[in-house]
Amino acid sequence: MRLFIDTAKLEDIEWGLKTGAMRGITTNPSLLAKEPKGNYLVHLGKIVELIKQHVPLENRKGFSLSVEVFSDEPDEILAQAREFVEKLQWPALAVKVHIDHRGRDNLVLINQLSRSGISVNCTACMTVYQAMTAAAAGARYVSLLWGRIRDGGIEEKFAKEREELIASGKLRKEDFDPAVAVKETRILLERFYPKSKIIAGSVRTPSDVKDASLAGAHIVTVQPKVLREMFGHFKTDEIVDQFFSDFKAWSN
Repeated sequence: MRLFIDTAKLEDIEWGLKTGAMRGITTNPSLLAKEPKGNYLVHLGKIVELIKQHVPLENRKGFSLSVEVFSDEPDEILAQAREFVEKLQWPALAVKVHIDHRGRDNLVLINQLSRSGISVNCTACMTVYQAMTAAAAGARYVSLLWGRIRDGGIEEKFAKEREELIASGKLRKEDFDPAVAVKETRILLERFYPKSKIIAGSVRTPSDVKDASLAGAHIVTVQPKVLREMFGHFKTDEIVDQFFSDFKAWSN
């Protein structure tokens, strides 16, 4: 299981890097919007400096940083992607571009960026179809949003859309199970596009992290709150307290 930390908060990024358990960082415009207002590139530059400070030189080449475009306009997406590469100068940078959205043909952009040598993380994937077509277009990573896939199977506000997709045969009921989506994508990627890797995002509990990994995600990207929940356990607290108590009794 490879873990990426999913945040734009500099303090949380530094903490995650100091643990030594992280193998990458993912950000998005929503995460950045939670931070004090400022220049997007300046903030990303601070993240790069933190990586340089806390990741050993021999590990930096493979330490991934995913940064997302904040436009739906093709020309702006291409310009932003190129600016990220030029200004951040990070060797394992991946530019996050969302899958086709409201008629926007983003696969064309993913293919164009990939062919120009820019690593692409195709985000907001909800189905095997989306992930596979993104991989075919050249995406280095395909991000299947675990919690959002599950939401799509139960949210009442999308009942009509869900029923129409199932009735038309485009999706099955089980396609709203994120474990099925990740498992089937992994099988097909290994068969046809083995260079593309699955990132499971939108995980909300430690169990989600474990389940996504067991389903076949190469990487799970996790927000700091969930990471901290993964590290703790009440029995660990009990036994460590006992160690200290027993030693104190013996030493006195």
